[in-house]
Amino acid sequence: MSTSSSSAAERDHKRDFLKKIFIVFVVLFICFSIFFFNYHEENKYIIETLQINGSAKEGDALFKMNCVGCHGITARGLVGPDLHSITQRLNDKEIIKQVTGGLTPPMPSFEIDPENMSNLLKYLHSLE
Repeated sequence: MSTSSSSAAERDHKRDFLKKIFIVFVVLFICFSIFFFNYHEENKYIIETLQINGSAKEGDALFKMNCVGCHGITARGLVGPDLHSITQRLNDKEIIKQVTGGLTPPMPSFEIDPENMSNLLKYLHSLE
């Protein structure tokens, strides 16, 4: 009787172990899926933005509505950094990620459509 109970205990232990492995696999699969789809959407947004030839004038207006509080009216910096020659320090993809993701605190993230992001990029290039 002790042999059968130890065999049953071993089966239960193996079953519990397989359940845990399965759960870990499912969680990893879900995390990978979320990352993959988010990464794909981010790339799609960047590609779309970079294909648009923005307007520096529209970008200037957008900057004055959203950015002057931290970067100043002339983009020379206040709370946020001086943005003159930012396009020499960061490439366009990095700038897009910074604006949409707010990667460096206290920079907030902005939900901005590709056309307006392209306008803002054009304006930032005009500051060189």
